[in-house]
Amino acid sequence: MILGFIFFWPLGLAVLAYMIWGDEMREMFKDFKTRIDREFKGSGCSRRHRSYGFEKTGNMAFDEYRKAELERLEEERRKLEAEKAEFEEFLAELNRAKDKEEFDRFMAARHNARSTAPQGGPSNDSGYQAPYQG
Repeated sequence: MILGFIFFWPLGLAVLAYMIWGDEMREMFKDFKTRIDREFKGSGCSRRHRSYGFEKTGNMAFDEYRKAELERLEEERRKLEAEKAEFEEFLAELNRAKDKEEFDRFMAARHNARSTAPQGGPSNDSGYQAPYQG
């Protein structure tokens, strides 16, 4: 460990960490490996492709009921997604209308400012008037 710190400090730090937490790290990786093995045990494909992620129970009536309920819930999810899309479209249209109203108000104010400006002097489009330097 000391040589690790002398030649390359990250190596020394890694050895020190292993000395302090080595047993706990082995247990943590063992638990992780066990969970992964249990999750993918006996399957070459992901769970999602097997009857909504559930294996058959052996009771056909319950399996049919579960399948029907999951299909009903999936249909509800699709309806909610459609309503969400409609609401987002409504909000976008509302924002467009608000933006158009603000733009029209700006253009009307700009047009009114130009029509009330004095005709004799140079026109300043920005509406800025220089201070009097008499």
